[in-house]
Amino acid sequence: MTNDLAIDERALSKLRWRCRRGLLENDLFIERFFQRFSTTLTARQAQALSDLMDLSDNDLLDLQLARKSLSQVDAQRDNEAVREVLKMLMEPL
Repeated sequence: MTNDLAIDERALSKLRWRCRRGLLENDLFIERFFQRFSTTLTARQAQALSDLMDLSDNDLLDLQLARKSLSQVDAQRDNEAVREVLKMLMEPL
């Protein structure tokens, strides 16, 4: 599967489940993300989002609120795909 192909419904469903968080604030960002991008989400973006879900709730919220940079939170995850998805998560309505 090419990374630029849209993910299928089953993969999307698994990703949604994986993205459930303990902080309501994170859930709000993530739900808005899925409302906007679920129909066009690529495998590359899905993997990047999954990588972000490995972060603690507090680190993820700090990133989404731009209180910290990705390199400050987890330099190993600081790559183009993760930065792209983080930007998508942060897009205002």
